[in-house]
Amino acid sequence: MSVLTPALNASPPGARRWAIGKTITPLVKRAIGPLALLVIWEIASRTGVLPERILAAPSQIFVTLGELIASGEMGSNVLVSLQRVCTGLAVSLTLGTALALIAGLTRQGEMAVDSTMQMARTLPFLGLVPLFILWFGIGEFTKIALIAFATTFPMYLTLYSGIRGIDSKLVEAARLFGLSYPQMIVHVILPGALPSFLVSLRYSLGVSWLSLVAVEQINATAGLGYLINNARDFMRTDVIVVCLLVYSLLGLATDLLVRAIEHYALAWRPTFIKD
Repeated sequence: MSVLTPALNASPPGARRWAIGKTITPLVKRAIGPLALLVIWEIASRTGVLPERILAAPSQIFVTLGELIASGEMGSNVLVSLQRVCTGLAVSLTLGTALALIAGLTRQGEMAVDSTMQMARTLPFLGLVPLFILWFGIGEFTKIALIAFATTFPMYLTLYSGIRGIDSKLVEAARLFGLSYPQMIVHVILPGALPSFLVSLRYSLGVSWLSLVAVEQINATAGLGYLINNARDFMRTDVIVVCLLVYSLLGLATDLLVRAIEHYALAWRPTFIKD
């Protein structure tokens, strides 16, 4: 019987090919739209309908990307931009988490913190740029401070909501088991708010890349924004599109990283979506 089992369980080649084809077909269908757009874009550029000063051809953009990577110019500037994002996000992560804990755990903390945060988060980010320049100058500190300011509020709001959304029955059960208030925070409230924290981290990462595009226009001497400014002066639309593409890829990569952490850290959480 054991000899026959593999033969019974083995899928025929036709069935395997059908399964592979079933998986590939949706991917092909999804790729048709973007590929068609690229073809139309390339034809319009080649025929002169879309001049290079307005938008470079896709082929030229990929050639420029390869040249920037080969020269090392792209790598060095990406590292500078990553450093700015990570530093600003570290500040907002610390500040936003601390304020969310203060406001979420006690009524007194909510009264002291929440109204101020709700007012501050409505301030227009771009409107604050001139004020930050007057306060802190045009150096690195201003860029990092603006990124930290923009990313603190999503961190605070989502985590605050997660703390306040903890099931009261879990808190009551923790009290019945004799947990002290600090123990209840560590073993019940913080694990329960972890999904919200990871969502806030994903949201803040997205905001950090959006704010980086703006802050790197402020007298930058390195970074992706510096490349964009130089390309604007020389009307190099291919370099501008390459930098925007890199911005989007970095945002996607950091989001996938947090989602991978979420997958393992929240393996205990039930979900209606099946693999």
